[in-house]
Amino acid sequence: MTTHRVRAWDVAEGARRATEAFRAEFGAEPDGVWSAPGRVNLIGEHTDYNGGLCLPIDLPHRTYVAMARTAGDAIALASAQESSGGWRGALADVGPGRVPGWAAYVAGVAWSLAQDGATVGGFAAAVDSCVPYGAGLSSSAALESAVAVGLDELYGIGLADDDPGRARLAQACIRAENEIAGAMTGGMDQTSSLRASAGHALLYDTRDGSVRHLPFDLAAHGLALLVVDTKAPHQLADGQYANRRATCDAAAAHLGVATLREVDPAALDDALARLDAPLPLSGGGSAEPAVLRARVRHVVTEIARVEQFVELLQSDRVAEVGPLMDASHASLRDDYEVSCPELDATVEAARGAGALGARMTGGGFGGSAIALVPVDLVAAVTTAVEQSFADRGYAPPAFLVADAAGPAARDI
Repeated sequence: MTTHRVRAWDVAEGARRATEAFRAEFGAEPDGVWSAPGRVNLIGEHTDYNGGLCLPIDLPHRTYVAMARTAGDAIALASAQESSGGWRGALADVGPGRVPGWAAYVAGVAWSLAQDGATVGGFAAAVDSCVPYGAGLSSSAALESAVAVGLDELYGIGLADDDPGRARLAQACIRAENEIAGAMTGGMDQTSSLRASAGHALLYDTRDGSVRHLPFDLAAHGLALLVVDTKAPHQLADGQYANRRATCDAAAAHLGVATLREVDPAALDDALARLDAPLPLSGGGSAEPAVLRARVRHVVTEIARVEQFVELLQSDRVAEVGPLMDASHASLRDDYEVSCPELDATVEAARGAGALGARMTGGGFGGSAIALVPVDLVAAVTTAVEQSFADRGYAPPAFLVADAAGPAARDI
């Protein structure tokens, strides 16, 4: 078998690629190149829209955007990843349902910044990326975040200069994804891409928007974080993600709390007992009691697992987090029902070959899994996952080893 490893470009290569794409599309030089990373979440899945905690790191794999300010409010976009071609429009015409496909994630950021009171006008942008597309590693947030820091500088908005400003940029990106792209994701991805720091995991408290930077150096412990892109289709805008969110919102309202973060783990059984009848959902339809209880159980126990994971990191006991990863995957598979056969096969094979813990990561319904692996077992775990996929007739997966990288920034 030939192992497919996803290589991260260095900044010089990424900037060169984006610049060449800009020249080819527009016949001119860009005003600069900005980039932002994909992310992988260590633990804390589907907690971000429930007021909870999550713990992502930024990947060395980045999306690069060469941009230039233009006269008026005309927007011109091109992407090396999109065979369907570019997009042309005007900022005044951007709104929910008005921009197709990937362009919504770009034009939506400009729209959102303008909605927030920033002075934003026209721009041209060419995109190139080494963030695996459709892998659940936040390629969309990487695109949004790179565009956000680019527009911030091109139009002198000044938000990227400090963390409070970057928090506002993240909110603009979240609104773009929710309202213009129509994907009702939470805020973890954009927050990580804009506010994380190299060599650290980002503890993000979605209840108050605060962040803490926790040192994260697996190599010092003889460990590696192996990321497996299962190649199973990953799509958050098809209604399943929104259904989970609506179910949690309905349960929280019935329990009389603002978010499920307010449900005390010690009183979880009592809360679940109160979910004894179907509840209507905001998007239509209803959720049955068994489904409501399962969704709530996942969120409450997942937030507790993040807290336990952080305690182990702070005690320099990172090698002991494996059981928390395992429990997270079981909860996502059984209670939240967002796993898939390819993700389950990855987790099973990785554990069988010596991983200390493994779980799906990201929104689910496809995408990627992660495994905490002793460095000397990375090759064995990789081979075991490949063989498991071959035995099941799945398409070959792709692999990368994740190191905690830096946030969105200007490159040239």
